[in-house]
Amino acid sequence: MDLAANPKVYGVVVLLILSFILGFLYRDNYSQAPLLLSAATVTAADAELHHKFPTKCAEAVPPAKVRETIIQNVFHGESPWTGFPPAHAKPLLLEKFAVGWGSNAAVFERLIRRVRPRTIIEVGTYLGASAIHMAGIAEKLGLEGVQILCIDDFRGWPAHADAGKVMEMVNGDTMLLYQFMQNVAAANATESVVYLPFSTTTAMNGLCSWGVYGDLVEIDADHEFHSAWVDINNGYRVVRKPGGVMFGHDYKWEGVRRAVHLFARLHGLGVRRDGEHWVLY
Repeated sequence: MDLAANPKVYGVVVLLILSFILGFLYRDNYSQAPLLLSAATVTAADAELHHKFPTKCAEAVPPAKVRETIIQNVFHGESPWTGFPPAHAKPLLLEKFAVGWGSNAAVFERLIRRVRPRTIIEVGTYLGASAIHMAGIAEKLGLEGVQILCIDDFRGWPAHADAGKVMEMVNGDTMLLYQFMQNVAAANATESVVYLPFSTTTAMNGLCSWGVYGDLVEIDADHEFHSAWVDINNGYRVVRKPGGVMFGHDYKWEGVRRAVHLFARLHGLGVRRDGEHWVLY
């Protein structure tokens, strides 16, 4: 066939040839492009990213403004204790059920006596037993205006629904938040305790952005290494400096111990054990 005599056929052939050439060239470049880094190409700088957390927070609000700051930013300006308990929850609540682990340990009074805090941040509060205990210590020592900020999503953990079956689950709600609030109200501590019902990271990012710092920051949430590692790093950002102290519970858990000691080594700090608690210094 004479292609020159048939322009349409000639054009199609040319396009096919060009498409083949371009496809071949593109394939060759694509095969050489390092789109994914292999483990062999990871650098020390890449590994160091695991230890880098934001450190800059907002300018500190005065301790006397901490409660107001939380209520404005979390509860649209109205105290969550107003009108508590709601009618639908009241019949389901126990009069008092402030259970916990290590909630009355001596470390709380030791640190509160030493630091004399105005603001305490508790990361992982469950039913409020340790928060209520700290509020009682502050009152006993005559410390006025102390605010205890309790961070918890109040969802428990996957096996929580099977752990004791004391509280009823309602439409998938563990009722932990309402029972926590009931416990605080029963202890007459609603003026000292306020809460942030979010994940630990979300809540501490909020505190950081609002300029809310703790004279004491307690880490007592998840026991797995990576969770504890993130909580410790985020918690340290909102420790008031100088003079603030970070401590935590569950030292007996391997994941927690590894996270605590790694953080201490990287920041030139020491770790003191106090029963099942740990204290950074």
